[in-house]
Amino acid sequence: MSLTERDIISRYFNVPELALPRPEIELGPGDDAAVLHVPEGKRLVVSTDVLAAGAHFPEDAAAELIANRSLAVNLSDLAAMAAEPLCFTLSLTLPRADAKWLTAFSRGLAELAGEFRCSLIGGDLSRGPLQVAIQVHGLCEAGHELRRKGARPGQKVYVTGWVGDGALGLAGLGVAASNIAFNAPIEELPEECRAHFHTAYFRPRPRIGFALAAAPLIACAIDVSDGLLGDAGHLAAASDVGMVLYPEQFPFSASARCCANPETRIRAALAGGDDYELCFTADPANERELMAIAAGMNLPLTCIGEVAAGEGVRCAGMEVNLSSFDHFGSSTHE
Repeated sequence: MSLTERDIISRYFNVPELALPRPEIELGPGDDAAVLHVPEGKRLVVSTDVLAAGAHFPEDAAAELIANRSLAVNLSDLAAMAAEPLCFTLSLTLPRADAKWLTAFSRGLAELAGEFRCSLIGGDLSRGPLQVAIQVHGLCEAGHELRRKGARPGQKVYVTGWVGDGALGLAGLGVAASNIAFNAPIEELPEECRAHFHTAYFRPRPRIGFALAAAPLIACAIDVSDGLLGDAGHLAAASDVGMVLYPEQFPFSASARCCANPETRIRAALAGGDDYELCFTADPANERELMAIAAGMNLPLTCIGEVAAGEGVRCAGMEVNLSSFDHFGSSTHE
């Protein structure tokens, strides 16, 4: 039996696993628009990302993974602002109505939405090439959101987790530039490494908990979506300062060290993107407390550079001839 638009919405999206009760949501799915209440002393933080088949994931990628990644990359933007997730909208374009696919997609959304208590409050559904557009809404204390502006000379540059794994994961899917390569054909790499890269790409971890706990110690922040070179560059430009990165200090996973040579690892970290870790600056006096917060969450935290006078980002000890990811650049990487 064919599914109508109303069937799809009621069976797969207007469900308890996604319509999570929050006191700030006065009116959720079912009306022409949602109604939100912003508590006194709070501010609403909003971000959106679009993921398209062929550009962000293969056409045949598992629906559950597509859903998980689509919500995770949006939640990562809230982490960069030190905002607590509240709710999201979903606009989904589908080539066909497939019950099995929709069941898995809904399950993938619900898994992450439930973890972060982020409720689906509405959206749109259309027919066409597969595309997922999500808009997330979060709450932060008024005047205490993290921004890209705030870096000052003398501060250090930090990054959470591992870098480069997202780009290596995308390369393993065949949706990447040819200059991100492994030491051997992907099918010859150890199974645990392939699984690690696959998970890193499709299930990035929004660093919400760390951001909320560490925000008072952080000067400015951004999530690493386009690569350290470009994203640290955004911090530097917004703050009117320069930055020096130390590639020899970049934190690489055991899988990256096993499967990619040093040049490839550094290229993946600087220009590959898709890591969705937090890159931020902080005063050196805050380092011990920051490290303690990260350690308490079993989260790697690494100092990878410093803020300097001047402008732009340079890498100590190496010439950099590449750019961060740009959908509309003349090429994906230079």
